[in-house]
Amino acid sequence: MNTETRNIKNIKYGFVHGGNFHADDVFATALLKLLNPTILIQRGFQIPEGFDGIAYDIGYGEFDHHQKDKRVRDNGIPYAAFGLLWEAYGCELLNPEDVKDMDEKLVQMIDMADNGGEPNPISEIISMMNPNWDENLYAEAAFYSAVEFATSILVRYIERYNSKRRAYKLVKEKLDGSKVLRLPTYMPWKDAVEGEDILFVVYPSNRGGYNVQAVPKNKNTVDLKLEFPRAWRGLTPDELKDITGIETFTFCHPSGFLCGVGNIEDADKLIHLTVAYYDERG
Repeated sequence: MNTETRNIKNIKYGFVHGGNFHADDVFATALLKLLNPTILIQRGFQIPEGFDGIAYDIGYGEFDHHQKDKRVRDNGIPYAAFGLLWEAYGCELLNPEDVKDMDEKLVQMIDMADNGGEPNPISEIISMMNPNWDENLYAEAAFYSAVEFATSILVRYIERYNSKRRAYKLVKEKLDGSKVLRLPTYMPWKDAVEGEDILFVVYPSNRGGYNVQAVPKNKNTVDLKLEFPRAWRGLTPDELKDITGIETFTFCHPSGFLCGVGNIEDADKLIHLTVAYYDERG
């Protein structure tokens, strides 16, 4: 099958190997069902003659990985059926940057395990969903139960990426040139403030009050532009109030990246004190 000339939504049938299933073929099936909910999946040990559909993880074709010349990523991790399908069709669900990121965070892990590499918890759980030798469990029902489980994981990954994209847009709209970013609710913000002069982010806490979070030097490090003073870290609410004079100051994380206060006014006082602390020390 040539994926360049056939739309996945127009493909009526899929065919995958029968017998014991693995995370690779299960996630590949879940992906196809997400892309085309009406596709009918068949399982077996030989692709039927004249089969007009998409075969995967069997048959040595475009979406199989059992042939001698199977494809390998630039980082050395071989593709399995899930990775090959994700490469071909992932952009129908996410933008190219997120497709690549999800390949690195999820797909490669499953492909590597299926190619005899390091096992991972998700692949192990899928394998355990096969019927035991002495268990009266219909194999096809077990397979589709595993597909349902894999689908829930894929959906959450996709929803999380799309949510981060929405957050990125909203955070960018909030940037006003100041060094403090105030958000109406918590949302992922690190990507959007990359390269900006933001020092602190303030947002409502799900425990009540507000969190004040110090911004890292870049999104790939835990080193902060301005960490909260060491003298505050790990103190009780009473101790924090005594040492700073901020009435609702209740929490300072031992690593110095996060503080909690009761209201937005005290969040501003906390930030002012922190900046003043560093100004005094040059």
